[in-house]
Amino acid sequence: MLSTVKRCWGTGDPLMEPYHDLEWGVPVRDDRLLYEHLTLDSFQAGLSWRTILYKREAFRRAFEAFDPERIARYGRGDVARLLGDPGIVRNRQKVEAAISNARTFLAMQEVGESFSDFLWSFTGGRTLLGKAARRWDEIPSHSPQSDAMALALRQRGFRFVGTTICYAFMQAVGIVDDHMVGCFRYVPRRPRRS
Repeated sequence: MLSTVKRCWGTGDPLMEPYHDLEWGVPVRDDRLLYEHLTLDSFQAGLSWRTILYKREAFRRAFEAFDPERIARYGRGDVARLLGDPGIVRNRQKVEAAISNARTFLAMQEVGESFSDFLWSFTGGRTLLGKAARRWDEIPSHSPQSDAMALALRQRGFRFVGTTICYAFMQAVGIVDDHMVGCFRYVPRRPRRS
């Protein structure tokens, strides 16, 4: 029996469909989970999300459940291990960025700064509703908020965090809701007042 549920994307794909339905655009406030999402979105650069999603469990194993304290201690041997793991994307710059970013993440925590509060500050702590789009070409690949987030992350020492990566990350963790008109997860936009 065919599903009558309308989605923006992912229909019929055994991993993409539940990811769309249950995760994409759901607000995430947990620091460690936000680090995981940012890391996976950094690995996505130049690739499709489907590629990363199908490797997500292998990434979780390889990066020890994305535990920043463990990852921050990784050395040359760990980099070699990761670059030899066929289950993940084996890109030296991205692997080294994940390790460096774990160290920067921990440095923020050491001074009492919440990663979640920092990331959500770019939207005033609330989910921004994207344009009432009907097609993918109507959804932007970046925004003033993702531009600001990327710049602020780089200023703190994070790597592989350009504005397009940040926008995809913001969509994934519910900082931005870009579900399209017609999707069962779409939230109607309020008319703007003049």
